Amino acid sequence: MKQASHFQEATLPLFPQGDEDEAVQAAPLSVGGRLPSYIADHRQRLRTRFMEGGGQGVQEYELLEMILFRAIPRQDVKPLARRLIDAFGDLARVVAATPARLAQVHGVGPAVVMELKLMEAVAQKMARSRVIQRPVLSSWTALLDYCHTVMAHAEREHFRILFLDRKNVLIADEEQAQGTVDHVPVYPREVVRRALELGSSALILVHNHPSGDPTPSVADIDMTRKIAEACTVLGITLHDHLIIGKSREVSLRSERLI
Repeated sequence: MKQASHFQEATLPLFPQGDEDEAVQAAPLSVGGRLPSYIADHRQRLRTRFMEGGGQGVQEYELLEMILFRAIPRQDVKPLARRLIDAFGDLARVVAATPARLAQVHGVGPAVVMELKLMEAVAQKMARSRVIQRPVLSSWTALLDYCHTVMAHAEREHFRILFLDRKNVLIADEEQAQGTVDHVPVYPREVVRRALELGSSALILVHNHPSGDPTPSVADIDMTRKIAEACTVLGITLHDHLIIGKSREVSLRSERLI
């Protein structure tokens, strides 16, 4: 049975006025009906330090604290921030964790899950905006950053296709399938069918390895070659197949596997 949490989540206004999240104290921390000074001023000190130094001026768990401020008002969220970092390893993995796994951490409820999933969506949208409708081959670093942001910390395999036009501009980015921790079903006929529907002239395949090791398997290589053959018949170029791991990626083109 999951241990009951003393954290009290509450619905907050979209744009809080001033420091109202620090104005009222929850009973367990009250001293004479008021917040202890080290807690009462903590949020403002942390915000000030962040505004003066940006992300470089605060630790990862402190960034996570600030994300949690809205989900859990008027309480010390530092213990929960540290607990989440301990559970998942770093901030990126916390944000990318599934709602079910997040909910297993003591103190996490629906409001916390909502804030973390919101941050994940924003990060993915920002990364995607750097590559969509741009020449991919001249924005390769941004493309790799986007793939890592979207896929590196996923707990199951995901298969994406990046569709390019004749000038190698990214015109569409679609997830075609989700699988298990070590397999995702991919059908060459469906890949080329979708490329024809979009009028795409070239493709980049991308999938992740939840194990963290992006070394291609025999199945990965076989599947890629079958898709390459189907593309050749229809005059579509397969530029590459990228396998995304936790901290690096492997290009089957660079490895001369296609």
